[in-house]
Amino acid sequence: MTTAAAGPTEVDVAIIGAGMAGTTLATLLANAGRKVALIDPHRVHHDEFRAEKIGADQMQLFEKLGIDKMVMPLVTRFTDIDVFRLGQFFAREKKWEYAFSYGRLINGLRDALPPQVPITVGKVAEVSTGPDRQRLVLADGGVIDARLLVVATGHSESVRRTIGVERVELSKAHSLSMGFDLALARRDCAFGAVTCYGKRASDRVAYLTVFPIGDKMRANMFVYRTVAEQWTRDFRADPQKMLRELMPEIAAQCGNFEVASPVEVRQVSLTTTQGHRRDGVVFIGDAFSTTCPTPGVGIGRVMIDVDQLHSVHIPRWLETPGMAADKIGAFYDDPVKVASDKAGMRVSFYAKQITTETGLEWRVRRLRNNTARQLMIIGRKMRHLGPRREPGMA
Repeated sequence: MTTAAAGPTEVDVAIIGAGMAGTTLATLLANAGRKVALIDPHRVHHDEFRAEKIGADQMQLFEKLGIDKMVMPLVTRFTDIDVFRLGQFFAREKKWEYAFSYGRLINGLRDALPPQVPITVGKVAEVSTGPDRQRLVLADGGVIDARLLVVATGHSESVRRTIGVERVELSKAHSLSMGFDLALARRDCAFGAVTCYGKRASDRVAYLTVFPIGDKMRANMFVYRTVAEQWTRDFRADPQKMLRELMPEIAAQCGNFEVASPVEVRQVSLTTTQGHRRDGVVFIGDAFSTTCPTPGVGIGRVMIDVDQLHSVHIPRWLETPGMAADKIGAFYDDPVKVASDKAGMRVSFYAKQITTETGLEWRVRRLRNNTARQLMIIGRKMRHLGPRREPGMA
């Protein structure tokens, strides 16, 4: 990873934020021959509790973008996931999933940046946007001049406020993600991974997932609570006790829930953006909207933004003079992006409603779903017992 020297720079595209969206977009644009500036306050991404696992469909997006070879050395691949529902073993899913430390993944992507895209380390102090050129002034006095500005700053608000764009909360404190290490080495586990769903609406627990990262076993738990609740404070103080009470059916498989690290928490609100249709600047990923991590669609949504921008819109925009708001609007109106954003928001709301809502409609839905699952469990048990019967028995 190289660092750019300070000084005026003229580029096709300036990207603020060297997280997953910004770094992958910079890589793709540079590989296509575009002159790119990538700006971030930190050369090395700090440790941060965020996404820690993706599925095969999201890995396919990395493959489509041609960055899977960068990503694969940074992840732990596994299959055979034991799924528990209604307090019972439900199924063993044979599907590939990929786990990672978020900070290590981002730093790995930064290390793989093309040499023509060094990271400009600095804070953006001033932003001037217009229909032709965009001007960034850094805190150290450095100036970057670009045809297009891409804001990929995730949840950070400073650049958004500087530009004058507002974040709108659709569901404040929508969910809470919790992450911690189990005191159980991967080599000592009798399972590849475990997912256990909550049993009662009153618990407000979506699910617990246990999976390997390297040689350790990691746990992520998704609940519909807030950081300030007594339940959350109790969980952080004694996660082993609360997990054994919530999910005794899998305690033995998870090392009796002995925890080997502090419990990290991340409160998530569902948000969107208004006032973003303006000259010269485009907002992508979590800088544009945020969804709930519980359904596992966040990274896929970010990668769809990156894919549509680099493969469709930016090449078209750079072919003709100007970068007015009507040109930028084509990205926000892109049917692929619109469908991705709508689907992410829809499943974020649905996952919470089907887990916690107590109205008649949602009680009926849960009863229907749980009855079908219970019949599947009974059917599997009967199939398992069938071959054990003595010949001639009815």
